[in-house]
Amino acid sequence: GTPQKYDPTFKGPIYDRGCTDVICCVLLVIAIVGYVVVGVVAWTHGDPRKVIYPTDSRGQFCGQKGTPNDSSLRRPRGRGSRLHVSSSPNQICVSKCPDRYLTYLSAYNSRTPSELEYYRQFCVPEFKNLQKAPIKVLKDKECPAMIIPSTPLARRCFPAIRAKKGVIMVGNETTYDDGHGRRRNVTELLEGAKKANVVLETRQLAMKIFEDYTVSWYWIIIGLVIAMVASLIFIVLLRYLAGIMVWVMIVMVILVLGYGIFHCYMEYAKLKGEAGSDVSLKDLGFQTDLRVYLHLRQTWLAFMIILCIVEVVIILLLIFLRKRILIAIALIREASRAIGHIMMSLLFPLCTFFLLCLCIAYWASTAVFLSTSNEAVYKVFNETACQFSGQTCKPETFNTSNVTKLCPDAQCLFAFYGGETAYHKYLVILQFFNVFMFFWLANFVIALGQVTLAGAFASYYWAFKKPDDMPAFPLFSAFGRVLRYHTGSLAFGSLILAIVQVIRVTLEYLDHRLKAADNKFAKFLLSCLKCCFWCLEKFIKFLNRNAYIMIAVYGTNFCTSARNAFSLLMRNIIRVAVLDKVTDFLFFLGKLLIVGSVGILAFFFFTQRIKLVQDTAPPLNYYWVPILTVIVGSYLIAHGFFSVYGMCVDTLFLCFLEDLERNDGSAEKPYFMSPNLKKLLKKTNKGQPDA
Repeated sequence: GTPQKYDPTFKGPIYDRGCTDVICCVLLVIAIVGYVVVGVVAWTHGDPRKVIYPTDSRGQFCGQKGTPNDSSLRRPRGRGSRLHVSSSPNQICVSKCPDRYLTYLSAYNSRTPSELEYYRQFCVPEFKNLQKAPIKVLKDKECPAMIIPSTPLARRCFPAIRAKKGVIMVGNETTYDDGHGRRRNVTELLEGAKKANVVLETRQLAMKIFEDYTVSWYWIIIGLVIAMVASLIFIVLLRYLAGIMVWVMIVMVILVLGYGIFHCYMEYAKLKGEAGSDVSLKDLGFQTDLRVYLHLRQTWLAFMIILCIVEVVIILLLIFLRKRILIAIALIREASRAIGHIMMSLLFPLCTFFLLCLCIAYWASTAVFLSTSNEAVYKVFNETACQFSGQTCKPETFNTSNVTKLCPDAQCLFAFYGGETAYHKYLVILQFFNVFMFFWLANFVIALGQVTLAGAFASYYWAFKKPDDMPAFPLFSAFGRVLRYHTGSLAFGSLILAIVQVIRVTLEYLDHRLKAADNKFAKFLLSCLKCCFWCLEKFIKFLNRNAYIMIAVYGTNFCTSARNAFSLLMRNIIRVAVLDKVTDFLFFLGKLLIVGSVGILAFFFFTQRIKLVQDTAPPLNYYWVPILTVIVGSYLIAHGFFSVYGMCVDTLFLCFLEDLERNDGSAEKPYFMSPNLKKLLKKTNKGQPDA
């Protein structure tokens, strides 16, 4: 592209600007209105209780107030289980789980009426005739053939399995009567209760973790405050230590490579004369045991040559790029000064985080309500051959239908949640729209934060006398300009990124579905597409970020800003690469230092290894719970601080490139860069004192 021409009216972020990409702004508003409508419809039809509460065979909730089965638990009757006469998916709601072994025949034949009365609570609610023949009761599936001691878990009854001295037992018994006069081993119940035990163990683990949080939450907050203070101190110190850290890193890389070359030479010399060490790699061929190659001189010679080439390339790059490295260091120091003058920018990520949380909450709640919008579907179940088996039925009219006449033992039972209305047919499309809008709005919120910060930091750079010429509230001024003029441009950029991300999610879903298929070509094609769209997403994020900076400065539309930003960066590609790697290293070092130091401090504190505060540390079930929380929280805090710092560096860098192309240091076209940058580039403002 052609360099920017001098504009005598340009003095930083343009205030006299107009609305950009209005069509995209209108599309975003329409999409948001549609998203709200989808949410309202989902909340009208959905019922999250279907996820939380179990249901009986009639689709009625167990243990839910305002339902016929209030304060009840669900006890499965069948579902392919060996416990019962039939394998029909009967389920009933009970007030409490059974606490003993008992068969219906033994309860019926018992001389104490209380046994049969106790058993009746595990039968269907319509069962009233206790004198009915047991065979008829079991045939009509009014009662289970047997009950076993069970324990409630997640409002469901599961066999109360426990291990005693390595022996699996249920209710202190190792065998049970299956209701057919046969004794079975309780190990046959393990498969049915395996998931229940996992859930029970998970629940106990969650309770212990919750207890740890209740006694350590204030210490966790103190650790996060320490991480926040450390992040702030690190950003301030970058003004003075950026150059030292970068050059120490470069010297360390050179020394490590030098030691690698020395080590390879010593290994190469040590193998001289040893049997088999002179075999060539070509003659040896491919070996699965890679340690075999370490006994060959040719291997260490190849390593030494590769390291020597890398060493020479790095030294040559340092010789030719030393000035650009100095410029990158100067820009990093300047970014620290800019943040020092706009301290509110460090708190702005909290606003972005809050808006992202709203997007996530709306998306998640809408997804749950959409997934629970289905209606109860009832199917005909019959043990013997019946032409109506598996067909849809209605419980309220089933007993008077032709099905019961042709298939006397057929039952109309709850099968699953579904629906055949137009709304239910388009549920998949509504879920897809929900995911798409989540990506669009999340990217829009991130873009809003980036443009706001870019506008604030650009006002710092283009202030000739820093900070006297800066606006009173640069962050709020930039935020107001973005919402007033450039909502459409942000919607445009975030829309492009959202489309690519939705395609990536779709490819991941297809890849998951094709894992079981043995189609190598399809898997190869999907892998290629996933890789291409991953690269495309990274490129669009890079382009959007720089386009947003140009929007904040010049007020142009998205396409023009993206084109100008890309052209400007391509004209200075070497400077871009150097600055990117230098800042990446500093941010990695900063996160490593902050997270590592706070994590180590938390480890020594919560494991009571600091003698001064040994009695202060709270007693814990798992000391790793607060430690991991502090580490993750410290990383998020450091990432939030450095995201602001990174945006500041990128903004100042683009402004610096624009400054070099627009101005020449004359009285009419003075440089706006800091005195340190002018000194480094040997630039001066003729006839004017430096700011």
